[in-house]
Amino acid sequence: MNKSILSRNNVHVSGEGDQPMIFGNGFGCDQHMWRYIVPDFQQNYRTILFDYVGSGDSDVEAYNSERYSSLGGYSRDLIEIMDAMKLDDIIFVGHSVSCMIGMLAAIQRPERFHRLIMIGPSACYLNDPPDYHGGFDRETIEELLNLMEKNYIGWATTFAPEVMKNRDRPELSEELKENFCSTDPLIAREFAEVTFLSDNRDDLENCTIPTLLIQCADDAIAPVEAGKFIHKKIPYSSFDLLPVSGHCPHLSHPSKTIESINRYLNSETD
Repeated sequence: MNKSILSRNNVHVSGEGDQPMIFGNGFGCDQHMWRYIVPDFQQNYRTILFDYVGSGDSDVEAYNSERYSSLGGYSRDLIEIMDAMKLDDIIFVGHSVSCMIGMLAAIQRPERFHRLIMIGPSACYLNDPPDYHGGFDRETIEELLNLMEKNYIGWATTFAPEVMKNRDRPELSEELKENFCSTDPLIAREFAEVTFLSDNRDDLENCTIPTLLIQCADDAIAPVEAGKFIHKKIPYSSFDLLPVSGHCPHLSHPSKTIESINRYLNSETD
């Protein structure tokens, strides 16, 4: 086992089962964000958490702007983790940008994957009228990136509540803001540009892995239309619309998220 790769991505393994279940973080987040979800799967699965290079407790020295200039660089990291741990029959649970990162890995190594579970997915965050609604116009994204460059703390303070919603629970937004602020601003700015300007719509039809899409009814980052577009394009996909607000249901509504995942996985044996 290549320990340097596991150290680079701060990989942690737990659980009593044999089948691997890997959890991929959203932009600016670390693996601690899964703490309400993972315990429910540890009895039946080998649960694997990691941080993308530049986030959490990963090896920041391993960050390279050229390698991570596209989602392919992050997908390559995921494949290297899989190879280092000799993982097969993988269930990959991805949040936000990790949905596409996991899908790209599954397209490259379909024989290694069993299921994809996407929470708050988007194949393209930019609107492409008249046929596609990604949630943002180009000008808004440019303004967001400029604010990150000029006033990173101000950006984090403003952006976190928009992502999390659930205004009656401000501690959730505060946690997300702290996650953002724990990341090197330059790395976060580059990852944000890669995330929000990526377009993986043409890749969707190449995904042959059965996929569950978990979408929130009121999500400022990944609108329902974006999830339905993915559902239409991925051949073997299921769509579950949660009647909740925000982009992080694994934090704000963990029980509903767990129920959705279990319902989908249990349907295999029904």
